[in-house]
Amino acid sequence: MGPKVGVIEKKLGIRASATSEIIFDEVEVPAANVIGQEGLGFVTFMKTLDLGRVTVGAASLGGAQKALEDVINYARLAERYGMSLAHEQQVQFMIADMYSWIEMLRGLVYRTAWMVDNHRPFAREAYVCKLMGSEIASKCVSYAMEIHGALGLSRDYPLERAFRDARIAEIFEGTNEIQRIIIARDLLREVGVAIEP
Repeated sequence: MGPKVGVIEKKLGIRASATSEIIFDEVEVPAANVIGQEGLGFVTFMKTLDLGRVTVGAASLGGAQKALEDVINYARLAERYGMSLAHEQQVQFMIADMYSWIEMLRGLVYRTAWMVDNHRPFAREAYVCKLMGSEIASKCVSYAMEIHGALGLSRDYPLERAFRDARIAEIFEGTNEIQRIIIARDLLREVGVAIEP
């Protein structure tokens, strides 16, 4: 009787966060405790997902920033063929790309957070935060692993965990493919193109 926690899932990434089914067996919710309006649960849920997508963008920004900081420190200290990795042009290009992507994402996340705080419509921006945030984080972690070489796969370095954690951001809160569909349909609807779901 009452709410129960189901089996805790054994996940590839975000292991610090428990994921499980919540089972409601003969649970009654008093009217005063109902969230939103009765019969509009799906709408309330979707609004919650929009905020969650902004959060995924912000978390991805943090993960990408950490990957950049780690790779800069590693490139400064590590040597290959008697020369610091920081002097290799390809490494410099990758670091510059990482920084550029992160700054673009930072602007998007901060702008969207401002919209949330100021009660402006932000659904489309939330989709973009989740989409671009997760892809930028994955790309930054991938670059960092490449610069670290075989050590990037070692559990002695945080990149192995960052890789696992970044990947899931492309899947939860709606896959990135779903984000693309929603963004495109929203933009097309504005110019009179109705696409059936």
